[in-house]
Amino acid sequence: MSQATINIGSEVRVTRVRDRIPTALVELLQKDPSGKVVDFRTVDGKGIGVVVELSNGSTCWFFEDEIAAA
Repeated sequence: MSQATINIGSEVRVTRVRDRIPTALVELLQKDPSGKVVDFRTVDGKGIGVVVELSNGSTCWFFEDEIAAA
């Protein structure tokens, strides 16, 4: 996934999660893995993380390979 195809305001779907996450977030993503991109962030000084607003209004960041355009 590249920034050229995903912009702030883009609708995305979380396709996988590499790290452990809270149970509540797992349950939310199982019900509705879609969200809207609200920001980007630098990850470990190399990659780009994508901040996604989820269906319950909360935000969480994901690696760019964990999301896909909806």
